[in-house]
Amino acid sequence: MKMVINIKSKRSLADRLSAYLSGHGFKSTRQRDSIIRIFSESGRHLSADELHALVKKTAPGIGYATVYRTLKLLSEAGLAHESRFEDGFTRYELSETTAHHDHLICTGCGHILEFENKEIEQLQKVVARKNDFHVTSHKLEMYGFCGECSRKRKK
Repeated sequence: MKMVINIKSKRSLADRLSAYLSGHGFKSTRQRDSIIRIFSESGRHLSADELHALVKKTAPGIGYATVYRTLKLLSEAGLAHESRFEDGFTRYELSETTAHHDHLICTGCGHILEFENKEIEQLQKVVARKNDFHVTSHKLEMYGFCGECSRKRKK
């Protein structure tokens, strides 16, 4: 049975993960707490490799497997969301950062820009309705080059 923690709670991410872990027979650890703190402070999409590199700066004894397992636990608890972009890497973001949003992904530098657009959302509803289709979820990812990478390519 998958137990999902209410992400609207005012408790810290570490506290909410701790509640999830105790409900599944696991314990909180200082290593997990460090990983969670760094992940939540990053404010961006991170792969396990990227998060591990950040974690190693302040806690060199934490291994890649621990970072990966913590990200998977956050995802299972509904506290983080997994995204697989065109580059094949799974990246994680906090589930509580925003409501539904879409992504612009730079294929040059890898920067991921989140955006929300009510007109696009409305158009998707119109398309679904015209095709007698009930949408249960969707994602929009646009790939190209950010302004900086575009300028570099023109040189």
